[in-house]
Amino acid sequence: MSAACSILIPAHNEVGYIEPCLEALLASDATGAAAEVIVMANGCSDATVAVARGYTEQFAAKGWPLTVLDLAQGGKTGALNAGDAAAAHGARIYVDADVIVSAPLIAQLAEVLDTDEVRYASGNPVVTAAGSAFTRTYARFWASLPFCTHGVPGFGVFAVNATARARWGDFPDIISDDTFVRLNFTPSERVRVAASYNWPMIEGAGPLIKVRRRQDIGVAEVQTLYPALWNNHDSAPADAASLPMRALRDPLGFAAYALVGLAVRLPHKAQPRWARGR
Repeated sequence: MSAACSILIPAHNEVGYIEPCLEALLASDATGAAAEVIVMANGCSDATVAVARGYTEQFAAKGWPLTVLDLAQGGKTGALNAGDAAAAHGARIYVDADVIVSAPLIAQLAEVLDTDEVRYASGNPVVTAAGSAFTRTYARFWASLPFCTHGVPGFGVFAVNATARARWGDFPDIISDDTFVRLNFTPSERVRVAASYNWPMIEGAGPLIKVRRRQDIGVAEVQTLYPALWNNHDSAPADAASLPMRALRDPLGFAAYALVGLAVRLPHKAQPRWARGR
């Protein structure tokens, strides 16, 4: 690994998810590198704090100090800001607590961040769905969208160097923090490294609808509050298959995707800004 980095993990009631996340980080190739891991446990009513702290000695043996912040207030925005305030290094890698990184990912991100030029980076997302057949069908089609296959989507994992982090101050109180951060950078400033990470899709049609609704609201919120950032949105790539072509290739996947999209637009009860679906 080239650049020293802080790996920041916001976590709210993540028992069962935080363990494989931390174990994957321990298995990273970058043993002995200048890195730290900070888990920002926020508003947890389960054993997330105790479970995360149980990995302290293993991370110390790797040479990566582990800090677990026990924040009384729930909310991802507050957790991200608390993590930034505690971070020792200018380069930051933000990882969702249910993400599993591949062994080379952290080192590849740190290498890309090791420059004075503005750099935003992420890896190749592998969308996983283990339980619901509907979710597997939906996820298969969703993963074929240009947003996933081209550019640097950054959902689940995104990284910035110190020069890039200076683009904004505190994280604003918005739903889609990853969209906000990504659009602070032009496509030429964003780098997609070869290494992958597993990002789990929410299981079940009902939870999918809730989360998709939240995602759509979050993107619209960024467009409304930060219209200038939308200039950095990726245009549709010329070599991407059209929606009708993708529908022909995977009619069942398209049907699931279209069904969720339609359900999102139907009348519904108000839902919390943070709808995790699990």
